Amino acid sequence: MDNCSRFYLLVRVGVCLNFDNFRSNIHKKLAMIKRRSIRNCLLVSIILMITSCSRTTSEFYVSPGGNDANSGTAKEPFKTIRKALENLPHDVSGSFVIHLTEGTYFQEEPLLVESGIFSNPETQLLLRAEEGANPVISGGIRIRDWQQLDDGLWEALVEPGKMPRELFIGDKRCVRARFPNEGFLRVKRVGEDRRTNFFFEADEFPAPQRADDTELVLLHDWSVSRIGLKEINLREKQITAVDSIGAKCLPFFNLDNWEEHPRYFLENDRAFLDADFEWYFDSETGKILLKLPPDQHPEELDVVFPISEGLLSLTGTKEHPVKNISFEGITFRHSAWGTPPRGYCGIQACFYDPRPASQQWDVVPAAIKAEWAENITFNKCTFQNLGGSGLWFSSGCKNCRVSNSQFSDISGNGIMIGEGQDRRVKGQPWWQEAPEEVALANTIENCTVTECGVRLYGAVGIWCGLTAEVNIKNNHIHNLPYTGISVGWMWSPVATPCRENVIDGNHIHNIMNVLSDGGGIYMLGLQPGSRLVNNHIHDVQINAGRAESNGMFLDEGTTDVLVANNLIYNIAKSPLRFHRATTNLVKENYLFCPPGNPPIRYNSTNEDDIQKVDNVVLTEGEEDYGVRLEEMIRKFQ
Repeated sequence: MDNCSRFYLLVRVGVCLNFDNFRSNIHKKLAMIKRRSIRNCLLVSIILMITSCSRTTSEFYVSPGGNDANSGTAKEPFKTIRKALENLPHDVSGSFVIHLTEGTYFQEEPLLVESGIFSNPETQLLLRAEEGANPVISGGIRIRDWQQLDDGLWEALVEPGKMPRELFIGDKRCVRARFPNEGFLRVKRVGEDRRTNFFFEADEFPAPQRADDTELVLLHDWSVSRIGLKEINLREKQITAVDSIGAKCLPFFNLDNWEEHPRYFLENDRAFLDADFEWYFDSETGKILLKLPPDQHPEELDVVFPISEGLLSLTGTKEHPVKNISFEGITFRHSAWGTPPRGYCGIQACFYDPRPASQQWDVVPAAIKAEWAENITFNKCTFQNLGGSGLWFSSGCKNCRVSNSQFSDISGNGIMIGEGQDRRVKGQPWWQEAPEEVALANTIENCTVTECGVRLYGAVGIWCGLTAEVNIKNNHIHNLPYTGISVGWMWSPVATPCRENVIDGNHIHNIMNVLSDGGGIYMLGLQPGSRLVNNHIHDVQINAGRAESNGMFLDEGTTDVLVANNLIYNIAKSPLRFHRATTNLVKENYLFCPPGNPPIRYNSTNEDDIQKVDNVVLTEGEEDYGVRLEEMIRKFQ
């Protein structure tokens, strides 16, 4: 075979192999040939041109001003991320990059990335912001053609079939018109069935103009119901919902079980539209009404509502997980999730009562969901203005990571890891039949999680179900209506795959701002080898329901957990609470208590089962309370 034939064969093979290795080998071959004969100069030039061209196939560029008919280069970028994904060479191994330039990438349905994206499971893909750019993936649609009404409101027609649940101007969430604007009303007396109806005080709220569109929002101790109205009887002063208010499957969700006069408010009627940046959607006319300050015009504003139910789906299988995909510097915004037709009646942490009834609890979906995925990473990303939950590493996810990222203004949970009890394998609960399928060794590190549960108050900042070896470290979690971090999903010490979960060095404060019966950290179930260590928890001041809120709440079945070197202060009730827990170790913590509250509360828990070693306990009013507290705050900063 002559030199030309050898090079032809080498080039043909090279296009099917890793281009980086190909370039290295080809240059070695070129050096040898150049020494043999000057007659190969022309061939050398041709091969260098081929290897140079091969580099462009490993990188693609996308721009909102691009065109999907382009080649995907920096000078001729694609318009959509979907087109860049379609153009990835599936049968070539190596590393690929999709660069996103400045701008907003609108989409009406989620991006789907499946395990078959590459034939070689070791191939890597990075979707990243171009240097200096802030690309936004948005599932929203801009509202145009506003008309001003005589009463100073603005009106716009929504595309037929769309049902807005959230509305945003820039990165500001507008308030769905409600009464009262702040705070809550109180149920006067529950109806006879304690489930579907209640009575209110005379003239307590403006009579809704369209009760069919009005939604009742009622607060339980640790969850919330959002449900439509069947009737408002002004003569009897009685509200009746379209279905049971509160979860049907649990008897303690009777309306007056926790509070005799539970809190509620009404939402979405023109009669409630009385404050700037409030809005109302009229389902009969298909129009949005928006109230703005006199000096603002909606055509000059970026008014958006979400239409895509989810933004990104990373979906593999147990046999073929989707692997090795990273996201860097990208903002995810405007994911839609609509309340179910028979209402959202929360059970806990955005799991809710299925309607019609089934054995499984439903769960509020996340804008970004990974399932049967490995080595998926999000770094320096932003998750904002979302209608459901934020990010979910769900069934079978392993070694996935989110770091240095921001989560804010999210209707449901901020971050979710693992799953609950309901999935079935061979007709049995997965955690019994196939415990090896547990979400394993996933990490949340150096993230900020704030203003989650904006609409679904029972949401948590970071939720982990039945999961193993999760590492939640050095995160800042604050300004939440309910719990900061929740780990576990079994209300007894029954053995599950849940083990060796570590909550380390997180700063958690100003949580439990609306609901009760939670804490900075909430844990339950048998969790051998799990550790709650080095956390800084403070300002849990509102205790609205019947059950108390705490710095840490170790709930039913909590077993084999180490609680060590945590600083907890400014808590309305006890810094620590155990409920139906078994053996655990509480060691070298700094517990600052309000007067009249013990450092540890034991509810149906044998105090002797909780081993306590070298904890520092101070009660407000003691001589050195303030000095010691300031000293410890400096230590944990």
